[in-house]
Amino acid sequence: MTHRLPLLLVLVAGLVVAGCGSSSNNVAGGTTTTVAGGGHKPGSAPSASSKMICSTEAQRDIAASIGVKAKVSTPTWVNDVYTCTYSYTGGVITLSVKEDVNAADTTKTYNAYAAKLGRRPDVVSFGQGAYITTNGSVIVRKDFKVLDIDVSKLPLKFGTPAQDRSDIALSIAATVMSCWTGA
Repeated sequence: MTHRLPLLLVLVAGLVVAGCGSSSNNVAGGTTTTVAGGGHKPGSAPSASSKMICSTEAQRDIAASIGVKAKVSTPTWVNDVYTCTYSYTGGVITLSVKEDVNAADTTKTYNAYAAKLGRRPDVVSFGQGAYITTNGSVIVRKDFKVLDIDVSKLPLKFGTPAQDRSDIALSIAATVMSCWTGA
């Protein structure tokens, strides 16, 4: 897998970069509140970048990257976590973003995922830190947010063509991170 990983990420990033910003912001409602330094104040409503994970554009780009369309749940915003579920025949992927108010809290959240889910030694270069969990999911830290791409409810091989579920999570991370800026 290691020798395929850089090529896979380059291909996926190339597929989705052209789509970033080419469509309208068709995301679940809510307004954002910013704090000094450009951060988002958790609690009020999800940030624009968090809402992007469940947007029509993300759904389209994720389907293109893994070769399978999903039925996506209505997003939720609970305890500063924005979440939606991508349901497929034979499996489920849950995307969520935990929004924190400062770097220290973000580090605690990021490390808590590693403690709970385990962390593989693979080197992953997304955001300001990322790792693959022992179940193949991917956790990415960016600004004061932590993205969880939970693929634990997928079969070990999934997509068209079939890929390891950790490769699916990495494809989704590349898709999200290629468009995830600011907000």
